[in-house]
Amino acid sequence: MLKQSAIILFLGFTFFLASCSSDTYKKEDLDVVTERIQYDVTIKTPDPDMDWWVQNIEGQRREQLIAMILNKAYEGKVQAYNYFDQPMTPEEVQAIGVRNDTLIMPSMLPPYEDSVVVINERLRVNDIERIRFLEEWHINPATLSIKKNVLGMALMLTDFDTAGELRGYRHLFWIYFDDRYPKSY
Repeated sequence: MLKQSAIILFLGFTFFLASCSSDTYKKEDLDVVTERIQYDVTIKTPDPDMDWWVQNIEGQRREQLIAMILNKAYEGKVQAYNYFDQPMTPEEVQAIGVRNDTLIMPSMLPPYEDSVVVINERLRVNDIERIRFLEEWHINPATLSIKKNVLGMALMLTDFDTAGELRGYRHLFWIYFDDRYPKSY
């Protein structure tokens, strides 16, 4: 059942990407709107009162998509890049979001012996609420049809401070789909 869901998700995602880059466009009919634009897309709505489809991919599909991207990077089947566009090893990608802490907690009850508490945190697929896209946009001036070419993407981790307040979002790693990227400056 899980395998069938993964296949359906993959086919749906492929159809979505194919529909965004239809062959009905002729390169000579298109004007460049921008060679490079970067923006975040919320894939898990922060507002439960919104319609389910607004800024949201349904839970199981979202988690399958994120897991598929992570697994490809973990296995080294796609090259991941850090914030500075330096290549990352699969081991470096696997270490993202992993935290191991050991705390000594004083006992409040007799015999007042300290307790050792080990905290092992791992990246949770559910913590990834956004995807950052790097795209190239073209427009057909006659029809105003827009063609978007995805050049790269980054998974975004929701980042909270120690008090649980949202600090913002930070990218885990970039994956590029165009040979022009990552750019060296």
